[in-house]
Amino acid sequence: MRDRLTDALYGLGWGAVRKLPEPVASALGRTIADTAWKRRGKGVLRLEANLARVVPDAGPERLAELSKAGMRSYMRYWMESFRLPVWSAERVRRHVTINDAHYLTDGIAAGRGVIIALPHLANWDLAGAWVTRTLNTPFTTVAERLKPESLYDRFVAYRESLGMEVLPHAGGAAFGTLARRLRAGGLVCLVADRDLSSSGVEVKYFGETARMPAGPALLAQQTGALLLPVTLWYGDEPAMHGRIHPPVEVPETGTRAEKTSAMTQALADAYATGIAEHPEDWHMLQRLWLADLEPRPGEGRR
Repeated sequence: MRDRLTDALYGLGWGAVRKLPEPVASALGRTIADTAWKRRGKGVLRLEANLARVVPDAGPERLAELSKAGMRSYMRYWMESFRLPVWSAERVRRHVTINDAHYLTDGIAAGRGVIIALPHLANWDLAGAWVTRTLNTPFTTVAERLKPESLYDRFVAYRESLGMEVLPHAGGAAFGTLARRLRAGGLVCLVADRDLSSSGVEVKYFGETARMPAGPALLAQQTGALLLPVTLWYGDEPAMHGRIHPPVEVPETGTRAEKTSAMTQALADAYATGIAEHPEDWHMLQRLWLADLEPRPGEGRR
């Protein structure tokens, strides 16, 4: 019943919110965000705890302001995502500004294969639409399998409507397909700032240890593709901005594990720069740092 309700709510979003006038949709998003923030649920409290590491000098009042702005940013992401399939290419082009885009366009033109790796900042789907509709470049990404299956199908259909090829995250087949796309000179985009699996690479993130996916670094090593960190942030509605950081190079020496560790740390450093500059646009409402994942006395590790 809960899965069916969740699927129905997302279906309502994509079916009804896209038909609302822009000011109405924006006001609705802010109202939902403010209501959720006032309730002080687990997601809001976790967001504040995460922001406390990003802005260590912030007191309770400042953290509350940041978490309120963060919830508004998060709901702005959803309101945009529900409406994004009907945005024209011209509208996407007008409302998205990407700094240092030459790193991406030069890499695409060289036919080398390019990996974009980015954190949960602002609207990564809108950034993807900018790539497909402004640069006229399709790309491949992965999506976590959601329950119920019908909800996963909705997300796949949504992203495919934006010009993305979507692979299921589960299983090892996705990595091989991504590698083939890159060797053929294609573009791969991955949201890559949180990995709680045993295969995640440990990095120093705002002074503490977290895990991030090894995939982007491994793909770059195996295929010779260009690895580009990207950070995003919101301006005044409906504008969004982004920055493509300089390429993360494969170290000349070291084992594969050592190279992967160094490259993933370089990604984490780029992410941290963008998040520190725009903490209110970081949509991290889950546990991230290993210290938050440690079991309590008497509990087994989850």
